[in-house]
Amino acid sequence: MNRRTTVLRRLGRAMAACALAAVTTLVGVTVTSSAAQADGCYTWGRSLSSGMSGEDVRQLQIRVSGYPGYGARIAIDGAFGPATRSAVIRFQQAYGLSADGIAGPQTFNQLYALQDDDCTPVNFTYGEWNRCNGDWSGGAVSASSARFNALVSMWKLQAMRRALGSVPLYISSGFRSYSCNSAVGGASNSRHLYGDGVDLTGSPSFCRLAQQARYHGFSNILGPGYPGHDDHTHLGNTPSQSWSAPSCGI
Repeated sequence: MNRRTTVLRRLGRAMAACALAAVTTLVGVTVTSSAAQADGCYTWGRSLSSGMSGEDVRQLQIRVSGYPGYGARIAIDGAFGPATRSAVIRFQQAYGLSADGIAGPQTFNQLYALQDDDCTPVNFTYGEWNRCNGDWSGGAVSASSARFNALVSMWKLQAMRRALGSVPLYISSGFRSYSCNSAVGGASNSRHLYGDGVDLTGSPSFCRLAQQARYHGFSNILGPGYPGHDDHTHLGNTPSQSWSAPSCGI
């Protein structure tokens, strides 16, 4: 789960990303240089702040979706509103950056360091999230939607992992098609069918996982004390909040 990345790859990415950080001040106007090949997944070409909109804002929202604050979620809609600004601030604080709520070169460089070329965060993979089939088909949503939902949940887990001290998180089950879900006795409305559901085992403790998840945008948290969840913690993204881990005070 904790993939190795070579020193050369990281060095190359960091050097390329530096191009984005270069700024030139002319007559009091700061101009941010562009660097089309700064990152293998996605490259931001402008600083982002409140009131802006576009695909670059949406891409940012995906990556800071794990920083909404207790019991909250941010919309991934491409509009940089107050919730996105707060999430950016929390992300910046988590990595010791200047916490001004503006996504600029420092914030982007940190995001580049955290993502692999397929846009997954460095500590999680599509392969470990989908052990059911190779094409993400057969669930409650289209294959592309299931894969996207999984990506967003991975970024939420990446934020949670950081908050827990950068400890490994162990995934026992992620995406399931209806047939895979039936084979393991999953609930008929399981979030696994949508791609965003994930079961965590191992350490930290199941209660610690459930308690921490409340801060990272998961609306569906089921853990010890909830029927069938004494041996894992389940996280997902239901339309409305659904938390239950009675043994953990949730």
